[in-house]
Amino acid sequence: MVKSLEVNLGKLILQNPITTASGCFGYGTDFCDFLDLDNLGAITLKSITKAPRAGNPTPRVAETPSGMMNSIGLANCGIKEFLEEKLPALEYLKKVKVIANIAGHSTEENVELAEILNSQKRVDAIELNISCPNVDAGGLAFCQDMAQLKVLLRKVRVKTDKPLIVKLAVNVHDIVSLAQTCEGEGADILSLINTVTGMEVDIENRKLFFSRGYAGLSGPAIRPIALKAVYDVARAVKLPLIGMGGIATVEDVVKFLMVGADAISVGMMNFVQPDISEKLVAELIEYLNQRGMKVEDLKL
Repeated sequence: MVKSLEVNLGKLILQNPITTASGCFGYGTDFCDFLDLDNLGAITLKSITKAPRAGNPTPRVAETPSGMMNSIGLANCGIKEFLEEKLPALEYLKKVKVIANIAGHSTEENVELAEILNSQKRVDAIELNISCPNVDAGGLAFCQDMAQLKVLLRKVRVKTDKPLIVKLAVNVHDIVSLAQTCEGEGADILSLINTVTGMEVDIENRKLFFSRGYAGLSGPAIRPIALKAVYDVARAVKLPLIGMGGIATVEDVVKFLMVGADAISVGMMNFVQPDISEKLVAELIEYLNQRGMKVEDLKL
């Protein structure tokens, strides 16, 4: 019988490998009516920026075959309300780890957010979203500008001693080189993948569906892309990995753990089945017990 699902992500130790993805789990308390958060390995909170953001104009979500597209635009309450209201609401939790996701639009904003969150006891780790446009560098995303990314990581790294997770985008020339750059500049953990850029069209009104024209695709449709990215990155770096992208079943969890992920994160399926993360914990235990295996036995 499996006695423990504990996984060690370097400085971040989780009671099990099931976590939730940023942007798909609100501020945690949004899901309290559906599951016991303390049964999960970690919850990753909605991206935070320094000032509140209203996000992109509606419509911002579209259903697609085997997935969902979103163009939320990092709508969030801002760091002040986050510290005063959202984070304190999680103080009652005893076992689940809390990961704060920061998505500043400049190096300085990310550095300031990291420094502020470093002093928060209820924040167990910081996830840095490098898919955001660097406004100070002409709007090019940090993940697409290696020089600016290195500066960002160096400056953020010295402002926090909490585990630093860098969330990798797959819409880059070479995700392996991106991962190696993050490893070289002090990342503790890598999470991957972010959404895949796509487009939807409103044929009735003869226009693009989203105001920005494009949006991020998530859900089972991107799982094969995510699996390959995790597989490739796991063989190129020594950092722990949190794999995500279309996870909907315990078989999906096992696939990600087999190809190199140390933990997984559930995204879009939280909207379809709000208690799915907790159920996956129980189903993973059952899967392992039926085969006489431990979590660490799953890797290829």
